[in-house]
Amino acid sequence: MLRYLPYLLALALVIYAFIDCLSTPDEEVRGLPKGIWLLVILLFPLAWFLMGRRRYIPAVTSAYDEAWIPPDDNPEFLKSLGEAELRRRRQDTDEAP
Repeated sequence: MLRYLPYLLALALVIYAFIDCLSTPDEEVRGLPKGIWLLVILLFPLAWFLMGRRRYIPAVTSAYDEAWIPPDDNPEFLKSLGEAELRRRRQDTDEAP
């Protein structure tokens, strides 16, 4: 059984690359048309992962890189405080006898 493992892994790689190519939108396929890539995958499945699909390299950013506005300078936060204060005052006047 162990001697069949490399063949099963190669078959799994071909199937995965084939399905990945089919499910990839046409505008994200590099180099060749999708139909040609499907033929190439049957012979060289690693070519799809190395050259066929567009790679997404995440930008090295974090939440701290964006302009963070402190709450006392954030107009949205200050507006929400004002609205909350108005709601509280309305509730107080509605409950008063």
